[in-house]
Amino acid sequence: MDVPVNYVSVFAAAIAAMGLGFLWYGPIFGKKWKYLMGLTDESMKQTTLTPGQAMAGGFVMTLIMAYVLAHALIFASTYLRASGISAGLMAGFWNWLGFVVPVTAGTYLWEGKPLKLWGLNASYHLASLLIMGGILALWP
Repeated sequence: MDVPVNYVSVFAAAIAAMGLGFLWYGPIFGKKWKYLMGLTDESMKQTTLTPGQAMAGGFVMTLIMAYVLAHALIFASTYLRASGISAGLMAGFWNWLGFVVPVTAGTYLWEGKPLKLWGLNASYHLASLLIMGGILALWP
């Protein structure tokens, strides 16, 4: 079954996730994140990418995530007969649990980063996928 993806809703979902990221890693948890990462204002100036380059790369990655999530939502609605906001939230949650959690857990398990840092980042990804799933479900 060939169900087209709504590219406008994919773009909107990515914009919403980036907006959440701006708030999450800015005014809401920015200081906590920098502390847990062991970063200072000085060390952040010495990164390999400029803030603009990092945000552009992050947006491309978020677009990819929204596009793949749109396909997961098509699968959920077509084969599982799920619909509406609940399908979007389910798709977001299960993709988070099945892919994001195992992959990002390595920062705690193998890289020696604090568990609180993993929790902060994993929580952002959960919120982001739920928001994107909701947008994609309500704007098919």
